[in-house]
Amino acid sequence: LRALSSDSPLPPPPFPRPGAVKPRVSCSRELELKTTLRELLIYIVFLTDLCLLTFGMVSTDMYYLNKAMSHLFLEPSEDDRSGFGSIGSRADFWRFAEGPLLDGLYWDKWYNNMTLTLQNNNSHIYYENLLLGGAQIRQLKVRNNTCSIYPYFHTFLEDCYSEYRYRAEDRSDFGLRNESEWKYTSASSLSPWYWGSMGLYSSGGYMFTLPKSKQESVEKLVFLRQNSWLTRGTRVVFIDFSTYNANINLFCIIKLVVEFPATGGALTSSHIYSVKLLRYVTYYDYFLASCEIAFCLFIITFIIQEAIKIIKLKKEYFRSAWNWLDLLLLVVSILAIAFNIYRTVEVSLLMEELLSDAHVYPDFYFLAFWQVLYNNMIAVNIFFAWIKIFKYVSFNKTMTQLSSTLSRCAKDITGFAIMFFIIFFAYAQLGYLVFGSQVEEFSTFQNCIFTQFRIVLGDFNFETIEAANRILGPIYFITFVFFVFFILLNMFLAIINDTYSEVKADFEVIPSQELQIRDLFRQ
Repeated sequence: LRALSSDSPLPPPPFPRPGAVKPRVSCSRELELKTTLRELLIYIVFLTDLCLLTFGMVSTDMYYLNKAMSHLFLEPSEDDRSGFGSIGSRADFWRFAEGPLLDGLYWDKWYNNMTLTLQNNNSHIYYENLLLGGAQIRQLKVRNNTCSIYPYFHTFLEDCYSEYRYRAEDRSDFGLRNESEWKYTSASSLSPWYWGSMGLYSSGGYMFTLPKSKQESVEKLVFLRQNSWLTRGTRVVFIDFSTYNANINLFCIIKLVVEFPATGGALTSSHIYSVKLLRYVTYYDYFLASCEIAFCLFIITFIIQEAIKIIKLKKEYFRSAWNWLDLLLLVVSILAIAFNIYRTVEVSLLMEELLSDAHVYPDFYFLAFWQVLYNNMIAVNIFFAWIKIFKYVSFNKTMTQLSSTLSRCAKDITGFAIMFFIIFFAYAQLGYLVFGSQVEEFSTFQNCIFTQFRIVLGDFNFETIEAANRILGPIYFITFVFFVFFILLNMFLAIINDTYSEVKADFEVIPSQELQIRDLFRQ
């Protein structure tokens, strides 16, 4: 009574007895944890559905089919100098076209030289891959006098063919002028342009399709070579053909490209796409179709949730980085769904049309292009989907420390990045100007940037730099390694390390919430 009536403060409560029941989690914290865990479980179901969907689109058969076609058309035998990679001139192109190309396209004999009876005169590459229609060869040319000759050389030079540009493209008939290979064919509005090593090429040109017979194809190519189908104005030649393997239900679309730059010589490149255009054949394919439907339902649900959050929070919604990640994931998902629908509709509309005439080249490159675009979009989608998991595990102490470290040192890293890239791009310009005409790794400014990142990682070729310039080469290399590798990178690590130490010290004072989470799971 004396204690209650006096103005002295109440004595502190006694310490809890060992074994006493701990106080429950506060209602607001418990509700927050329950909501987070519920959202995490739902998101795990969504992520599982997305993984089934994405990994069901690809298989190891695609890699082995690409490898088989690459070995056949791109890798010559040891005693053969007429392979695709060894093309260095127009004469080499004809040597490849009349030899390894036709040998790879037409399989009319068994391995013991026994002649095969081909159904409808159709070739089966490796005896398993049906050649769809015929192979198409197409070239693009530029007009004469599309570049300027210095007046001193007018008496020595009369013709001048520039590098490829769409406005400089030659569309006039030439040569014999009696067949399609001598007349320009306009590009289809659906066909994508090709981005090569030396330019961006349109989808039109002078084109022809090889016959179904190997002997007729040989005669056709010899006739074109003798009548100079390739001219000085030729800037690129495309060889396109498609196959279908019914054993694994895969289309293989192959594009071999030979560019003839204005400098002379030739550059080769290739694209081999193994795609599954006929999506719904087996029971597993229909299971994947159900996963696609579930994915669409998840996206619709997430769109409604985000719309409600935006209406409720308004401007506050856009101040959270996680909300921006949610919006990015939704946008990429919607684009992937749109690509999938468009590709499926186009396949159903064009498949019968493309296969209607066995003697015409079926342009599956357009469908393969959209299929690859869809695959890339889904790949980006699942990447951001996995990153979003950090949003739901933020109540973990370790994850909170990492995110707090990055957010606290963001200003320091921004200032460091400005200083780093000033020095980095200064060295990139120095390397481009000094070694650009001698070393392939420095031939373009983009290559210089990638090469310097490789030097930082320890992947470099010092001999080529030294051979290009015996004085500036070693100076460039030694100073770049010293300033960038030894000084700047260690400064970056020091910033991260000091900030992490501060955050870790602050978190040791804050009571851990992991016991509360454990109690919540028990409940």
